[in-house]
Amino acid sequence: MTETVEIPVWLLLIIAALAVLAALDDVLLPTARWYLRRHVNKVIDDVNDRLRLELPTFQITKRRVLIDRLVYDPEVMKTVGAVAQERGVSRDSLTAEVSRIAREMVPAFNAYFYFRLGYRSARWLLRAFYRVRLAYAHEQAMADIPPDTAVVFFINHRSNADYLLVTYLASGSVALSYGAGEWARVWPFRSLLRLAGAYILRRKTDDPLYRKVLERYVQMATEACVPHAIFAEGKLSRDGTINPPKLGMLGYITKTFDPAGPYDIMFVPVATNFDRVAEERTLVANPDTDFRGRGGRFLMGGTAKFVLKLAWRKMQGRSAGFGVACANFGEPLSLRAWSDERGIDLSRLEREPFFSAIEELGSELTDRITDVVPVLSVPLVSLVLTEADGPLPAAEINSRALRWLNDVRELGAHIGLREGSEAAEIEAAVNRMRKRRLIAEQSGGGLAPVAAERVLLTYYAASIVQLRAQLQKKLSGPE
Repeated sequence: MTETVEIPVWLLLIIAALAVLAALDDVLLPTARWYLRRHVNKVIDDVNDRLRLELPTFQITKRRVLIDRLVYDPEVMKTVGAVAQERGVSRDSLTAEVSRIAREMVPAFNAYFYFRLGYRSARWLLRAFYRVRLAYAHEQAMADIPPDTAVVFFINHRSNADYLLVTYLASGSVALSYGAGEWARVWPFRSLLRLAGAYILRRKTDDPLYRKVLERYVQMATEACVPHAIFAEGKLSRDGTINPPKLGMLGYITKTFDPAGPYDIMFVPVATNFDRVAEERTLVANPDTDFRGRGGRFLMGGTAKFVLKLAWRKMQGRSAGFGVACANFGEPLSLRAWSDERGIDLSRLEREPFFSAIEELGSELTDRITDVVPVLSVPLVSLVLTEADGPLPAAEINSRALRWLNDVRELGAHIGLREGSEAAEIEAAVNRMRKRRLIAEQSGGGLAPVAAERVLLTYYAASIVQLRAQLQKKLSGPE
């Protein structure tokens, strides 16, 4: 028993490694899991205490359970059978494909990540570049939303920063679930966004299996009253205006809605605007290009280079920031009330009447977004200079901008400039635009757009030109 036993070093290393693994599995990992679970449950309790809408059970259900529910959903299995018969392949192979799709799509929401790490990261990133503002919110209507309601934030898509801006501003009320496109398929964004509750999308796919899995996931989440956020236009605006809505996701959300059922769907229109959009030059230079087909690495590459360049300039003290990023939350629309007014049940409509109704709904929601577009200083200065007949002195730019502000305020616009500081913010915007060489002093005196940058100024002005036209149309009444 006391004799020395010699063993090879490699065998000793294997025994030591197995001993460490056994200790981890039996002692350390259970303790770590208990500790993390305790912290996550504490966060969920804290969040439910302060949120106007509690976290739905569906949102905190284990990912594996959601994947299994989705794979064996009766409608998904029905589609699997039809596709198997059409393609002449086995149901088992298609079920395996459905399982892969579900694993790719379904999020792994973590309350601690979303409300602690995610919130702080979003706040830090936004404040590093912008002064963040909420100029208007229909607070009473939001407060009156009952618990058994699926809240859907319907947002214009101005910048990729929209994700951060709306999540940050809405974090005191809801935990939003987004559908994220190609850029979100790149590591490490895929894993981070899943933890934040995002479901990963493939764009422009005609695969009936994928479309059915996506449809059923969105419907399951909606029926469980998980708060959603969808971008009305389906892509970034190239001309600065709010474009006609894409109806695919809107159709998925509303297809199974029963006005007499146990839950309502409440659409909250959200309008965003920025003094500077990070993707501005790419969008203006490629008005007809669909970047989504080029993959996530292409989509994120330009933005990453730009952010790194700006961060470097900021560290050197050479960047004054981007100005203001602002979002406004408009008047919510109850789908139950909307359906009752028209005497329709979307879940019972045939294909053509259904899409006609969804088109009407999408148009009304888009109008509500346009109604609450924030008026900011750079779009305002851009509008004054692009509408002017010639160069203007700085004082005249300020005077015209203030008159325009007063006019649209009387029409019901929501201003993203600080009340009482409008003139100072307009002056600061003029100075930033001069530093960026978007506008320049002319030989005869006065400021005017640099010829090569007029398209960019038109892009910024377009957001509030559309707002003014919409408000004037509402004031004049139906034709």
